[in-house]
Amino acid sequence: MTSTSPRPTLPPWLRPGLGKASDLSTVQRIIKQRGIHTICEEGRCPNRGECYANHTATFLLMGPTCTRACGFCQVDKGHAPMPLDPAEPQKVAESVALLGLRYVVLTAVARDDLPDKGAGWFVATMTAIRDRVPNTQIEVLTPDFWGGDHAAEQQRQRVTTVTQARPACYNHNVETVPRLQGPVRRGGRYERSLAVLQQVKAIDPSIPTKSGLMLGHGETEAEVLATLADLRSVNCDRVTLGQYMRPSLDHLPVQRYWTPEEFESLGEQARNLGFSHVRSGPLVRSSYHAGEA
Repeated sequence: MTSTSPRPTLPPWLRPGLGKASDLSTVQRIIKQRGIHTICEEGRCPNRGECYANHTATFLLMGPTCTRACGFCQVDKGHAPMPLDPAEPQKVAESVALLGLRYVVLTAVARDDLPDKGAGWFVATMTAIRDRVPNTQIEVLTPDFWGGDHAAEQQRQRVTTVTQARPACYNHNVETVPRLQGPVRRGGRYERSLAVLQQVKAIDPSIPTKSGLMLGHGETEAEVLATLADLRSVNCDRVTLGQYMRPSLDHLPVQRYWTPEEFESLGEQARNLGFSHVRSGPLVRSSYHAGEA
C-alpha cells in the first residue's frame, strides 16, 4: 500500500480527551522559553495532557531533528541537525524542577553524526537533573547507538555508558515485528535492538528493561506474540503496546486499527509470558504511566 492509499476510518476509541488547557500551556510555556523539546509535543502524543497532570513528561534531547527517517515518526528528519546546546542538560533540569516532575523520561533523536551517538549526553542530562532534583526518578528511552568502524563493540560501550548511570528503567523500542522492520524503522535493525536490551541486563541485571510496539502496520497476532517472546528471551521486563496513528500523508498508512478488546487480550498474553509491567491499549505510548512501574 502506498502513501496515497485511503486510510481506514478512525474509530471512536482513538479520539482522546485533550486534558486541562492549564496543564498543557504551563509545560508548553516552560519548554518554549528554554528552547528545549519534549517528544510529547514533537510527536503530538494523545496522552500528553494526562501525563502533565500526573507530573510526568518525556524530554527530547539533542534537538528536534533526527538523522534517520523512520516511516512512522513525526519528528523532523535531516542529515545536518543543529549543534548540541551545551546548556540543554541544565535547561532540562530546571524545567523538571519548575514543573515538579516526579518521574522523567529522557529520549532523543538519533544523532548518527555524533562520535558517541549521544550516549554521553544522556548521562550529562541525568547528572544535571539529579543535582537539581535528586528525588526525581529518571527513565531513559534511547536509540540503538549504532555506528562506527567497530559498530557492535562501540554500541556496547555506549549502552554501558548510559547503563552505568543507573536509570530507573532502560527503554529501547523494537517498534514493530521483524518482518516489517525495513519499511517502518529505516536505519534500525531488530537484532540490534534486542542486543541493546540484552546488553543492559548483562551490565546490570537490577535495572528494569522495557520495549514497545506500535500495532497497525500489517502485523499478525502470531507475529506480535513471537516478538513478545523474543523480548522475554533477552529478559525484557516491561512492554507497551499501542496503536500506530498516521501523522501525515507523508508517513506510512495505517493498515489496521486493533480494537480495545484485542489490545486487552494481547496484554494478558504478555503478562502470561512473564512481563512484570504491561501497558496495552490503543492510546498507549512508550512512556504512558511509566512512573507507575
